Amino acid sequence: MFSMKPRGHCMMPCVLSQTVNDSRVLLGGGWPEMIMAKEIDALARKTPGKKSLAMEAFSRALLAIPTTMADNAGLDSAELISQLRAEHQNEGCTVGIDVISGSVGDMIERWICEAFKVKQAVLLSATEAAEMILRVEEIITCAPRKREDRM
Repeated sequence: MFSMKPRGHCMMPCVLSQTVNDSRVLLGGGWPEMIMAKEIDALARKTPGKKSLAMEAFSRALLAIPTTMADNAGLDSAELISQLRAEHQNEGCTVGIDVISGSVGDMIERWICEAFKVKQAVLLSATEAAEMILRVEEIITCAPRKREDRM
């Protein structure tokens, strides 16, 4: 499929080699993001203070992935995401977006899956980037320390 050999100025992702090294797969079609967002929202409702706001923002960011996937496929993302949210209220839901048919459906029945290692790398990179932005913002917004006169 793809290799990491440089071609011009870009490098092709090594999805196939990563999948061979770790053969675990997840259901696709935005299913992992919907599950994670639902769990984070539930935890945010139990968390007091500003941490809950950050958790809710992270949940919204996760929902942006299936939304963008639907938009990129030329589908009505608002309709599909609302259908997904309704379906995911049921325990053990395996529904995601099938961009070929343009509808939501059972990802197991449709054999739609994605490599675990790729999803893990994407989420770790995004989380680390958000964390770094927050750290920089915290440094910038901190009040300067008062200096003591040593005279």
